[in-house]
Amino acid sequence: MTYIMRMRRSRRQVPPVAPGESLARKLALVPRKPGVYLMQGAGGEILYVGKAKDLRSRVRSYFSAGRTPHPRTDALVGHIAEVEYFVTDSEVEALLLESNLIKEHSPRFNIELRDDKSYPYIKVTLNEPYPRVLITRRLRDDGGRYFGPYTQVGAMRRNLALIKDLFPVRSCRYELPAERPSRPCLDWFIKKCDAPCVGYVDRDAYRRMIDEVVAFLAGDVQLVATRIRERMGAAAERLDFEGAALLKKQLDALLAVEEGQRMRFIEGEDRDVIALARMGDMACGLILKVRRGGVTGKEHRLLRNLTAAESDPSDALGLFVTRHYLRATEFPPEILLPFEFPDLPLVEAWLRANAPHAPRLHVPRRGEKRKLLLLAQKNASLILEEESLRGESGGRRAADVVRALQAELGLPRLPRRIACFDVSTIQGADPVGAGVVFDDGQPRKAEYRRFRIKYVEGQDDFAMMAEIVGRYLRGRLEGGEDLPDLLVVDGGKGQLGSALAVLRELGVDDVPVIALAKQDEEVFLAGRGESVTLPRRSEALRLLQRIRNEAHRFAVTYHRRRRSARTLVTAAEGLPGVGPRRGQALLSRFGSIERLRAATPEQIATLPGFSLRTAQRVLDHLRGGAGDAAPEAGAAGAGGSEREASPSELASLSELPALPDGELEEPVFDGMGRSL
Repeated sequence: MTYIMRMRRSRRQVPPVAPGESLARKLALVPRKPGVYLMQGAGGEILYVGKAKDLRSRVRSYFSAGRTPHPRTDALVGHIAEVEYFVTDSEVEALLLESNLIKEHSPRFNIELRDDKSYPYIKVTLNEPYPRVLITRRLRDDGGRYFGPYTQVGAMRRNLALIKDLFPVRSCRYELPAERPSRPCLDWFIKKCDAPCVGYVDRDAYRRMIDEVVAFLAGDVQLVATRIRERMGAAAERLDFEGAALLKKQLDALLAVEEGQRMRFIEGEDRDVIALARMGDMACGLILKVRRGGVTGKEHRLLRNLTAAESDPSDALGLFVTRHYLRATEFPPEILLPFEFPDLPLVEAWLRANAPHAPRLHVPRRGEKRKLLLLAQKNASLILEEESLRGESGGRRAADVVRALQAELGLPRLPRRIACFDVSTIQGADPVGAGVVFDDGQPRKAEYRRFRIKYVEGQDDFAMMAEIVGRYLRGRLEGGEDLPDLLVVDGGKGQLGSALAVLRELGVDDVPVIALAKQDEEVFLAGRGESVTLPRRSEALRLLQRIRNEAHRFAVTYHRRRRSARTLVTAAEGLPGVGPRRGQALLSRFGSIERLRAATPEQIATLPGFSLRTAQRVLDHLRGGAGDAAPEAGAAGAGGSEREASPSELASLSELPALPDGELEEPVFDGMGRSL
């Protein structure tokens, strides 16, 4: 059981290192047990998350008069209004909980892992009779084999492209062998798939190919090369020279990739080599992956919010190592570290309990392993230098553009954070809105929001704009979050007036609003009768256009997904005995009318609300041709093949309402990882 306790600090003025009377009385109640503590501000925001073997000792140490002063700790204590703590059964459990809470809340006084989001994995669906290879951001205990997480998405996509070239793996979503199309898709004709869906390859041969895919993803390129050579020789013996030539081409491509990636070092077991480089308030953690005696790749992550006075390098290294291996899916027998860190025993304990074969973590002092550490350190330092230079040059240019925007529009303060809103609908159908946020001229996708219009009926763009701006601002105000320095709405005077009315209603009078019209790129400002036209070559105008176009793209993409999902549901509702709920159940389960047609009555009858009799009526209607003339007919052109609903379209069928401040953008991928 996890125990939760809240302690509220007195609001009266006290020295920054002393607790208020209310909090001081409750500090004595904190147990001497392992757990996690959360420091909260007056608005309820999480300021800092930490763990402790002894919660009472650690929490009280922040308010101890004898503690060593640090600028960041002093600033933190001065903002604390409440402390919440979680009691756990062990230090290892506290380590896991701390990692999850830091990821969830991103406290501003914790070391920040830049872009700390859910990194993607490559998944091989070994739980399926004919497995697929796809991208996912969620780990499930479903029998699949996961590789990752990949912090460099470009490298992951190159791996997927190479797999597609080397191995004819299916990318469709049929549940084989129960669901079978009448003919193979385009991938078979261009030799990108062996078409197991129509029986052109037997299950054993397909599985052998999947074994090679798994070996390739695990880094065993030589094993894959050996198997390809064996198949090439067998093809030559059968006088199948065309097949042998194709295998030779695959082998050459595979060996070329290995030669380009691999640096030979030492023989022996696989290992990860970890390095940390630091520069100012930023650090770079890097992992060199050594497989079969050679370096086959590297991954890195940037850490920010470090201070020279307080953050020891071991803290940053501990965070980097902990966060990586708590989410990892593969563990080499050995992990080399540049130095030890305080949480090392906890990480080792977690690995012993959770990794298939617990790795050995140690710090090499000499020899070839030490050379590997120096190589990793050199790479981490170079990445950090490049990032620093990029930040300096990009930051100067972005600051100049933002200052130019302030000057040209006469804004009261520097618009470092800009939020822009747009709505998308077709004659009032499937209305949605979107908001994007730019900080210092760069998109902050974690702050993007999308909205389903809930309170406006018909084609009323002004009211829709008022709704999404109002919901966004209310969410920020209720959460105690800072408001943007500038609001931009896509449109003209009408949209500007709608946004201003919302600001007046909420009592917000210190956030300027402008409207940017598409036709002549006119800028409308509050209190000015005439629009402002910025020079065509103005960097400020280009920044506004970029933000406006991004909001438009985000809104239109969401609208298309909603519209496509509704079209598919309408098609399903045209079937006998199927209403809105049953239609959504069918589309959530099968994804398209075509896949539904290929299903069995027993599969349909497993859904809520369906009996075998109703399922048979649905299939009789579809297979008898009556379904082809209904709403489904708009799907496919001459071939009559309707496309599948994407995961995002199926997700949009959910009855859950949008969050008060909109929904987070969630990247969606198809079967082979291409962004939809």
